[in-house]
Amino acid sequence: MPQVASSVISRIDYNAPARELHVTFTSGRSYSYFGVPGEVYFQFCRAASKGDFFNTLIRDRYEFTEHR
Repeated sequence: MPQVASSVISRIDYNAPARELHVTFTSGRSYSYFGVPGEVYFQFCRAASKGDFFNTLIRDRYEFTEHR
């Protein structure tokens, strides 16, 4: 998973065939979000603020599971 420059999110990755977005936070918590379009992932990667983008366009918009 590629690391990103963010104070809240440490890594993001995307499985295009499955349309799954994987996000790891600086807290160490890791989640998978399902049915995420590829364009959302690419916008997320380019966002100036990963935390703001996540809160506005990903959180509470897609089904998810937490990895323990």
